[in-house]
Amino acid sequence: MQDIKMDGLMELLESRQHRKLMEELAAFNEMDIAAFIETLDSEKTVLLFRMLPKEMASDVFACLEVEKKQHIINSITDHELGNIVEDLYVDDAVDMLEELPAIVVKRVLQNAGSDTRKLINQFLNYPEYSAGSIMTAEYVGLKKDMTVDQAFSYIRKHGVDKETIYTCYVMDSKRRLDGVVTVRDLLMNPYEKTIGDIMDKNVIKAVTTEDQEEVADRFQKYDLLSLPVVDHEDRLVGIVTVDDVVDVMEQEATEDFEKMAATHPSEKPYLKTSVFQLAKNRIVWLLVLMLSSMITGGILANYEAAFAVIPLLVTFIPMLTDTGGNAGSQSSTMIIRGMAVGEIKTNDVFRVVFKELKVALIVGVILGLVNYIRLILLYPGQEMLCLTVVISLLITVVLAKTIGALLPIVAKVIHMDPAIMAAPLITTIVDAVSLILYFQLACRLLGL
Repeated sequence: MQDIKMDGLMELLESRQHRKLMEELAAFNEMDIAAFIETLDSEKTVLLFRMLPKEMASDVFACLEVEKKQHIINSITDHELGNIVEDLYVDDAVDMLEELPAIVVKRVLQNAGSDTRKLINQFLNYPEYSAGSIMTAEYVGLKKDMTVDQAFSYIRKHGVDKETIYTCYVMDSKRRLDGVVTVRDLLMNPYEKTIGDIMDKNVIKAVTTEDQEEVADRFQKYDLLSLPVVDHEDRLVGIVTVDDVVDVMEQEATEDFEKMAATHPSEKPYLKTSVFQLAKNRIVWLLVLMLSSMITGGILANYEAAFAVIPLLVTFIPMLTDTGGNAGSQSSTMIIRGMAVGEIKTNDVFRVVFKELKVALIVGVILGLVNYIRLILLYPGQEMLCLTVVISLLITVVLAKTIGALLPIVAKVIHMDPAIMAAPLITTIVDAVSLILYFQLACRLLGL
């Protein structure tokens, strides 16, 4: 249905029925209009953007990809640009400026009002990926000596340009955060009641320099819609809203997935990243893993004599290494996910390892029994060989799950990203360890 409506907009645009098009655009959501603009060529992009109502233009602009934003900025007048910058929420303006080239940023700031420019520069000075870099200054601030009636009057007068009015923040004369009050609290109390009497003094907050991932964890833990951000003197400087946190969660999850796949994280979407950049992001880890896998070759070379005596030993190597790698990957993935959502802490290391050991023993015994039955049927009279393979498999699974559980926690302790200790690295380590164990057992049990 939505595609049909978009086709109608395209027909109106191509047939130059601009008045009708403007009427139709007013009924669309900003995100849908932005998605439609993304499909247009350069000329039609600017033409359609200029047809948007003034109150809608900045919201649509905030939803566009950075390339479209840059093209529009370069195509419109200084007056039009100034209107857009003034209407944008500060956090959206800051996000945009962090992605644009320096010459474009300079033009944007030149056309912003002095107060807006000062605020944007202040936000740009916060560390990247910090609470300060994702917060907005558009919040409702109240005084604790206000009455409920005065608070409603203040919200009606000043709330129209705020990112959220449901949660209001109470400050003293020095802008220090005293408490928080919701519109629900205001509605449920008499007009003459003062804010200081109904506000919640136990405020969950963040400091400007805190990592954005910690902010996202706080939203998830306490089911927040917004979170106040204070400086090191406890003065309220902004708030983080849930829409920004959703972006942070998506960004952090994408980064973890890329690291778990042994790829350097990229800030651009896949289809907009050049082939050379994709190759650059992948080649370092591929080189590391390739060189580390040569250890496996060295181990095999040391046991050539065993191969010569019992060539059948070689046929079980893929099964052992694959099972060990898969078992380790299962554990590491679960632990990394648990740490990402705050379910597992570094001080849970012994509980985690003990639990994974019990899991490893259960699955190892089952895998071993299945393999023993299969091998006895395939190779009758080779009981000791079958037993060697099964014992090696059991030990491999136990070691793989222990290593897979332990390495992400160790990474966290030494201030590395646990996602680095994922499938490719775990598999390489487990392969080397399992082969050494396998051939050592074979040499002893089979008398090689």
